[in-house]
Amino acid sequence: MKAVVTVMLKAGVLDPQGKAIGQALAGLGFSGVGEVRAGKVIEIELTGTDPEAAKTQAEEMARKLLANTVIESFRVEVA
Repeated sequence: MKAVVTVMLKAGVLDPQGKAIGQALAGLGFSGVGEVRAGKVIEIELTGTDPEAAKTQAEEMARKLLANTVIESFRVEVA
């Protein structure tokens, strides 16, 4: 079973990496691009078979290590 944790900066937190990506896209001629936010995706292979237990475990991992919950939010999906 795989858990996918997506971590993003919270709204209102400056995102210099996203800003640089947005400027680079504009420099490459891509028009119509608004605000760009950068984040990270972490895939974790889990050995359990219970999707709810896997989601709970991945959320605990995100709170304890994968995300800085002061400035970042996270989303967990289990497949």
